[in-house]
Amino acid sequence: MTTAAPAATGPVLVEGRGPLSRAVVAALRGDGLAHGNPSAAAQADPWGEDLHLALYLLYELHYRGFAGVDEDLEWDPSLLRLRAALEDRFLRALRDATAGAPRTVREAFDPLLVEPVDPSGSIGHHLETAGEPWQLREYAALRSLYHLKEADPHAWVIPRLSGRAKAAMVAIEYDEFGAGHPDRIHARLFADLMADLGLDASYGHYLDRAPAPLLATVNLMSLLGLHRSLRGALVGHFACVEVTSSPGSRRLARAMRRCGAGPAAERFYAEHVEADAVHEQVVRHEVIEGLLADEPDLEPDVAFGCAATLLLEDRLAAHIRTAWEQHRSALRTPVGAAPPTG
Repeated sequence: MTTAAPAATGPVLVEGRGPLSRAVVAALRGDGLAHGNPSAAAQADPWGEDLHLALYLLYELHYRGFAGVDEDLEWDPSLLRLRAALEDRFLRALRDATAGAPRTVREAFDPLLVEPVDPSGSIGHHLETAGEPWQLREYAALRSLYHLKEADPHAWVIPRLSGRAKAAMVAIEYDEFGAGHPDRIHARLFADLMADLGLDASYGHYLDRAPAPLLATVNLMSLLGLHRSLRGALVGHFACVEVTSSPGSRRLARAMRRCGAGPAAERFYAEHVEADAVHEQVVRHEVIEGLLADEPDLEPDVAFGCAATLLLEDRLAAHIRTAWEQHRSALRTPVGAAPPTG
C-alpha cells in the first residue's frame, strides 16, 4: 500500500485528556504510538475522558478523519491493537452494568412504547417547559457529534443483514439520508438547526468541548457498527433510538418554538416526529423480526443493544441535569458566554 498524503480537510485534531488519548494524538500527528501500550487500557476508567476521547479519535479515522492526518492510519496495526484493547474495556463495563437488563426483545422494548407518566426528569421535558436559549445551544452542540453524521454508524450493519431485515434497514436509511434530496439529509437539517442557534455547524467542531458521557454515546454506535459480531446489538441500539425518538423530538420541537430558535431549528425535530414514528414500526416489525427470523440466537444481543443505549443516555442526561442545576455548562467549556450563575 502506498502512503496517502495527509487529509487536506476534516475536523481539527484536538489535544489529549490523559495518557491514552495523548498517545493517540501523537500517533495521528506522525510521531508513532510510542506510549500507547494496549495493556494500559485495561486499567483505564471505562467511563472516563481519556478512554473515550482515545476511542473517539480512533473511530473517527473510519469516518472523515482529521485535517493533516495520514488517511492510511485508518488501518495502522498498532492503532488497531490499541483500539481493540479500549473497546474491550468499554464493552466489558457495558455488559457488567447491564447484567440485570432484559434478555428478550419484548421485555426490552415494551416499556419504551409507553410514555412515562411523569417525564419531568428528562432533558427534553426540561427544555420544552423551562429551557433557556443557552441550554438549547449547549444541547445542540453536544448532540452535533452524532447528528452531523446521523445514520452513518448504522449503515455499517446493512451488508451484515439479509432479506427482510436488510430491505427494511435500507428503507429507513434512505429516509435518513434525505430520500435522494441532499437538502433533506438529516445531518444537513441538523447543520441548519445549528446555524439558527448561532452555532458553528462544521463537522466535529465541538469535539474538544464534549465530555465523556457524550462521547460514550457516539462511541457505542461506532463500536457496534464496526464489529460484525455485534450486529444484533447495533440493531437493538438503532431500534431503541427510533422507538424513543418521536416523543422526544416532539418536546424538542416545542422547545425550539417556545424559545424562538428559528424555523430550521424547529424543522429538524419536527421532521423526526413524523419520520421516526414510521421508522419505529418498521424497525420493530421488519428489521428486528426479520433479523431474528434468520438468526434467532441474536435476540439477547438485540436486547443488550437496547439496554446499553438506555444506560448511556441516562448517564448523559444525569451529567447534563447536574451541570444545569448547578448553573454551569454541561460542556467542558461553554459555548459563547457562560451560563447565568443564579
